[in-house]
Amino acid sequence: MSDPSDKSDPAAVSRRSLLGGMAAGTLASPAIGRASVRGSKFKVAVIGAGVFGVWTARHLQQAGHKVTLIDARGPANNRASSGGESRLTRAAYGKDAIYTRMALDSLTQWKALSSRAGLPIFIPAGVLFFFPNEDAYLTDSLAAHRKLGLPTEALSRAEMARRFPMIAFDGIAAGLHEPGFGALMARRAVQLLAREFVADGGRYLLGSVSPPDEKSASLDMVTLSNGERIGADRFVFAAGPWLPKLFPQAIGQRIVPTRQEVFFFAPPPGDRRFQLGTMPGWADFNGGDIFYGFPDLESRGVKFAHDAHGVDVDPDTQSRVPTEAALAEIVAFRDHRFPLLRGAPLVESRVCQYENSGNGDFLIDHHPRLANVLLVGAGSGHGFKHGPEVGRRAAALVMGTKPAEPRFQLATKTLSQRREVH
Repeated sequence: MSDPSDKSDPAAVSRRSLLGGMAAGTLASPAIGRASVRGSKFKVAVIGAGVFGVWTARHLQQAGHKVTLIDARGPANNRASSGGESRLTRAAYGKDAIYTRMALDSLTQWKALSSRAGLPIFIPAGVLFFFPNEDAYLTDSLAAHRKLGLPTEALSRAEMARRFPMIAFDGIAAGLHEPGFGALMARRAVQLLAREFVADGGRYLLGSVSPPDEKSASLDMVTLSNGERIGADRFVFAAGPWLPKLFPQAIGQRIVPTRQEVFFFAPPPGDRRFQLGTMPGWADFNGGDIFYGFPDLESRGVKFAHDAHGVDVDPDTQSRVPTEAALAEIVAFRDHRFPLLRGAPLVESRVCQYENSGNGDFLIDHHPRLANVLLVGAGSGHGFKHGPEVGRRAAALVMGTKPAEPRFQLATKTLSQRREVH
């Protein structure tokens, strides 16, 4: 471990490394001391540079705390749940209005990030949900949106068919259109946030953290796989599908990583119906068995995915090769709901993972034994859009300024999977 009295500037070294290439190598760093006065500025280590971790690091940094951000493979790397191209951002959450509010508050922060990016982070494509009947999810979402003054539209089947001719609405009764929402460019967003964090004096380290001793009363430092030790006053673990491996006693099977496959198809040449401005982001609620996708964003192809949880996986060892069965399922759905894309060539595919809590609620809570450790995760397939607000809530818990939201507490996380949040 380096000498804390070293007068060199490790933040400057981190800036050069991160700005020149996210995962250039592990950076040497001095141990971080411990704050002794309640209310003073903390030294915080955030483990995991995905969307939850990097937003938490930014909120803590902007509150004046000294933050070190650590990731085993680099921000939004190809194995991370925050990797990949695009994510849906929407405020339709049925009865779960807490997520409607968080999505709306997060959108403001996403727009601010997008406004200072060289390439867009938020793409206002609009989002169309459609349903086989006017069920409670639709009516509850509309009620929550009206309460917040959102310009969400309730659409009939005939109205949707007229406005969105690229979709076949047979078997559909009603729709919900959110014109103010759309797509987030995921990898780009996380990597830009990490660069801003470093440019503003934060320290980034490429390093794999060993599982802490869960029997202790608090944590003094984390140990990297190369033997380096990083000390701090507070620790935030936002390690996505790796949280169960880091905390097998506290978390274990309360978060379950599952395999998810995403496919992109080439639209017909010159056909503008699948382009941004004509085709929205969309989700076929399908009685709760949701399929979703995007128009041809940045000429990557028209995206399709099935929101159902796949098989349980190990994020370190699962195959990243798409299966023929998953492709056949998507093609069958595509040909039924988007008949103009029948025969469209597959141009890209991706295998990632969700990290699911029992019912789909997030985890933002302290470790039950390690008093200075905050656990942040369980994005459950819908977490990316909420990154700014998850980070704000996590930072508030680190600073002790607000209590944990009951729904996000560890005690509510069960060992059984009964998905309720869509």
